[in-house]
Amino acid sequence: MSKNFTIIGLAGYIAIRHVKAIKETGNDLVAALDKFDSVGFVDSYFPEADFFVEFERFDRHIAKLARNGKQIDYVSICSPNYLHDSHIRFALRSGADAICEKPLVLNPWNIDALIDYENETGKKVYNILQLRHHPSIIELKKKIDNGPKDKIHDIDLSYITSRGKWYHYSWKGDVHKSGGIATNIGVHFFDMLTWIFGDVKRNVIHLLKEDKAAGFLELERARVRWFLSIDVEDVPGKIREKGQRTFRSITVDGKEIEFSGGFTDLHTVSYQEILAGKGFGVSAARKSIQTVYDIRNGQITPLKGDYHPFVKDI
Repeated sequence: MSKNFTIIGLAGYIAIRHVKAIKETGNDLVAALDKFDSVGFVDSYFPEADFFVEFERFDRHIAKLARNGKQIDYVSICSPNYLHDSHIRFALRSGADAICEKPLVLNPWNIDALIDYENETGKKVYNILQLRHHPSIIELKKKIDNGPKDKIHDIDLSYITSRGKWYHYSWKGDVHKSGGIATNIGVHFFDMLTWIFGDVKRNVIHLLKEDKAAGFLELERARVRWFLSIDVEDVPGKIREKGQRTFRSITVDGKEIEFSGGFTDLHTVSYQEILAGKGFGVSAARKSIQTVYDIRNGQITPLKGDYHPFVKDI
């Protein structure tokens, strides 16, 4: 039997992956909300879905559906980061489970509040942590889990995904709304690293700007030098000369982990797991949320010891 979905944040960049996942899992999008109305793509998936640009009318519509026997089963949340916890609470109050994009929340204490809300309402909150479903990452986790328990692995993470000037004028460029660069484009990498290599023992920040950040993480089973950027000038010259504006690399003990392909299908896999009762809940997000919070609020440390080689040129 198909489930009834709504989406908050339909005009957002990532929403189409959620709409596609709802369609591919055989379910129905019955209503959606966004204050922006550039959402014509939904015609290719759910042309009959009701659409609202005002939250109050959307709220009233969801309540009316429930009174008429059409209960919403899931609310998918693709809104700006700082609104996630509010929209999750709306979902649970409405008698639905929530499926939320990363970061689940901006602050660690919001996680405890959501757990309390789950207990009060009896509904569940699921976080999209798609890298945990990537075949290459799953293979890496199995390798580490089955390897020597006392081995400390050396990891370099480099992720440069160029953005134009618009980024800084949108909510993504406002650290109070997005959480800053490490949160907005890095949280799923930090989730993946702590999922595989364990808790953070030391978190050192070497660089923290509006468009780039870098540091060093000491995990239980790894030493991680990381660099994140949205500045095209940080893309290595030879790659930039080919017209490429992105650079993504993870090496473990000097060996490159190939994970560039397969990203667009991972939301559907995430939905399949959630619908099967095996999705990642609130507590799964705790380590990565704490990590990016500490980066956002930490002190810059002068370059010494372990640091990402890209930082030296900045």
